[in-house]
Amino acid sequence: MQRYLLKRLFYLLPVMLGISVITFGLINLAPGDPAEIILRVGGAEPTREAVNALRAELGLNDPVYIQYLRWLWDAVHLDFGVSYRTGLPVTREILSRFPATLELTLAAMTFMILVALPAGVLSALYRHAFIDHLTRVFALVGASLPGFWKGLMLIYLFAVVWGLLPVMGRGGLRHLVLPAVTLGFGMAAVYMRIIRAGMLEVLNQDYIKLARAKGLQERWVIGRHALKNALLPTVTLFGMSLGHLLGGTVIVETIFAWPGVGKFVVDAIFNRDYPVIQGYAMFMALIFVLANLLVDLSYGLLDPRIRLERGK
Repeated sequence: MQRYLLKRLFYLLPVMLGISVITFGLINLAPGDPAEIILRVGGAEPTREAVNALRAELGLNDPVYIQYLRWLWDAVHLDFGVSYRTGLPVTREILSRFPATLELTLAAMTFMILVALPAGVLSALYRHAFIDHLTRVFALVGASLPGFWKGLMLIYLFAVVWGLLPVMGRGGLRHLVLPAVTLGFGMAAVYMRIIRAGMLEVLNQDYIKLARAKGLQERWVIGRHALKNALLPTVTLFGMSLGHLLGGTVIVETIFAWPGVGKFVVDAIFNRDYPVIQGYAMFMALIFVLANLLVDLSYGLLDPRIRLERGK
């Protein structure tokens, strides 16, 4: 296992390097002079002399590859520069807002699991029954509707019409309900169909028939044998979903004014705060690759056959 882990960590290096090249290159192709943007945000007059002096101070007159190597060296040390808008280090700004984004993501995943797991299992156990058709309709609607529309409809119903839940800001549990449901609704629709398909495949296996022939109680057959093996295909998707949810909070955080990383980067885009955009891109890329690494490592815990293959 240690050898496999070291090999996977080594493979992450070229991935992150490629992402850094793409991120830095796209930002440099963006319109506008960073020196002029900094002066305007700071309230100074962007005269030619002031712009040239600031460009020389920031090293923007150096060749692009020199700028990239300098930026990459700082990024390795978790230094993504200073935000043009706030004047604070980008790393500190992102990390200070990340707990809010993580809280929203975990709440959305909890909602997704609570909805998708029982719905998928029941849909497979009662195939072609009413509950199966009901979950199919729910999955179709949930996967088809865009996230921003679901968020606006939830705001209209639960905040405007019924006045049950708050709309904006981060506070207690009541503030978390609407954004978490908005973020997790679409994922729940997808997962319940995947769990249903996995359960249907596993229930037709010989070892399930043997367990039932031995007279094991149905809840043991489903819970300890069928469900555990049916969830294996969803583990890979779960790791990808974690990264997508963390990145997908951008729209939800903007709609509900949730003070997380997503809303912060949206404001940075409108203000052409390039260091924040670069830092956010690298931060989210690191989250993605680490989430997939954890998923791959979890295979060995869920399936002993995979652990034995890695040990060879």
